[in-house]
Amino acid sequence: MLFMTKWATHPEYRHSNLQAFAKMPAGDEVGDGGEGLKLVGRWHGLDGTTGVAIFESDDPAAIARWSIAWSTTMDVDITPVVDDEAVKAIGASIQN
Repeated sequence: MLFMTKWATHPEYRHSNLQAFAKMPAGDEVGDGGEGLKLVGRWHGLDGTTGVAIFESDDPAAIARWSIAWSTTMDVDITPVVDDEAVKAIGASIQN
């Protein structure tokens, strides 16, 4: 299952969050979620205060753990999502 996360850093934590992220070893960016959480892609707003990431996991608790680990310094919204192929299949199944 795919999850889209959007975040907005609390203004007073902007620099400390950026510094913490910059120090993370490559591949450790999902460590807060534990086993079963794969980062598909992540993009950051130019000012460093917002961003979006797509995670893959069969365990909703893994994405919740990742979110909770950052929740003291940023607001995180999580939305289950599907790809184009899945949406096309859904659209094709609609009967008028």
